[in-house]
This record gives sequence, structure tokens and C-alpha cells, in this order.
Amino acid sequence: MLKGSMPALVTPFYNGKVDIETLKKLVEWHISQGSHGLVPVGTTGESPTLSHEEHEMVVSQVVRTAAGRIPVVAGAGSNNTAEALRFMKHAKSVGADAALVVTPYYNKPTQDGLYAHFKMLHDECDLPIVIYNIPGRSVVDMTPQTMGDLAKLPGIIAVKDATGDLARVCDQRAACGKDFIQISGEDATAHGFNAQGGVGCISVTGNVAPKLCSALQNACLTGDYALALELQDQLMPLHKAIFTEPGLVGVKFAMSELGLCSDEVRLPLTPLSDGTKELVRMALRHAGLIN
Repeated sequence: MLKGSMPALVTPFYNGKVDIETLKKLVEWHISQGSHGLVPVGTTGESPTLSHEEHEMVVSQVVRTAAGRIPVVAGAGSNNTAEALRFMKHAKSVGADAALVVTPYYNKPTQDGLYAHFKMLHDECDLPIVIYNIPGRSVVDMTPQTMGDLAKLPGIIAVKDATGDLARVCDQRAACGKDFIQISGEDATAHGFNAQGGVGCISVTGNVAPKLCSALQNACLTGDYALALELQDQLMPLHKAIFTEPGLVGVKFAMSELGLCSDEVRLPLTPLSDGTKELVRMALRHAGLIN
């Protein structure tokens, strides 16, 4: 169901408000460029600074525009289980294919707490769940053992793994089973992640280079790792440049250079520094996206 390149979709703004017309154009563009799915209202979608109403509006619009042509995995994470359940129920009601649920951040639950959080969401809403494990942001790391316990629940189908630990993919295969879907959450190691047993990437760089990111994932899915490595070489400077400062700021600037959307972000994030802008431009040239 879920595989390949799935951009963690930006939320475009114009004069401080969500730019719905640009959002719809981005969905159509991603489909035409070969993206395998879309993930609205994750971290790259600036979920921390969207209101609940904006969050739900973005999910609804992306699902409506995609119209079943590619899967939509709706961001539905929170460190408040009741709030995450609200987002999941909304995503289910508008026709999303799955929910991306991050490990609760800031309040630092135990492994038992992580299990209880995801099990309640699983039991209370009939929408497939993709666990989002990103210890660098949430300051809590779900162990392969806990994930293996959760993988026994039929509605918990996948992990977006942003640990950057490629050995973790093998540990999770052992704990969760070979059919459990493992998706990278880190562009720079997505090629190696697939070689270990992954089947895709929820990608930041995919916002600006969807055709290249999809080609890389297609090469991995067909076992052509030589071609995938060539594409990774082409993309690697862009991965690094985008994440020199917060990734969503870098990718919005890159998209603005291609005329796709404004580079506007919400505080506490601020626009890229001039030096990082030049790094992004150089990486766009290396990738063949601008002259």
C-alpha cells in the first residue's frame, strides 16, 4: 500500500494564511512528477504552528485534490493522545488512507506509555497507523521490541524511521516481521535504508525534486541499486543544503527558486540566511533543477 517517494508536503503560505490554491497546484504537480504518495501536515507541513482548523483544512484539501490517485497519509501526531485521536478521526472522515503519528514529544513517555498511546489510537479509530519515530525531535525513542508488540495490532502497518540508524531496519524486521512496512524519514540515508529492507522514503527533498526522488525509489524497488546510487549522488548536495538550517525552511526556499510557492514560514522559524541560500542554489544546479 505504501512505498516509494512520498513527499512530506509543505504547507504554502501567503501573507500569513494558508495558500489553498497553491496547495492544490502542488498536489497536481507531485502526481504528474511521479510521487508515490503525499504526507500533509507533518513537521515539514509546519504542523506545530497550524491551528486545528488549518490542520484539518489542509488534510481535507489534499485528500480531495489527490482524489484517490495516490495515497495520502495524514499527519495526526500529538503529545496529547486525545488530540491525536481527533486528528485521526478527521483524517478518516475525509478519506485519508493512513495516519502518520509521531511518538509523543516533550512529555517523554516510557515504552509502556508509547504502547498505550498507539494502542488507544488503534482501538478508537479504524485508520491504518504509520508510527513516526524521530528521537532527535521527540526526545523519546521507540525500541524495536515495543514496535514489534505494536506491529501485532492489525491497524499498525508501518514505521517512518528517522533515527538515521540503518541497523535499526534489520532489528525492526526481526521484531515486526518482514511484511511490516519500513519507510525512511531521512533523505540522506534513504538509499541505504532500502538496501536493509525499507521500501520508501517520506521525503523533504521530494518537495523540490519529486521526479528524481521517485526515480531513486523506483530503482531501489526494482533492485537497481547502481542506478539508485547515481541518483543519490545527484541529490546528496541538495539533501545537505536543505538541512543546513531547518529543513522545511530550506525546502521552501528551494521551491521558491523554482516558482512553486513562496518561501514564507511562520515564527519561530525565520527565512534562510544568505549563505545558506547560495548553498541551496548550488545544490539545485548540481541536481540539474536550475541552470
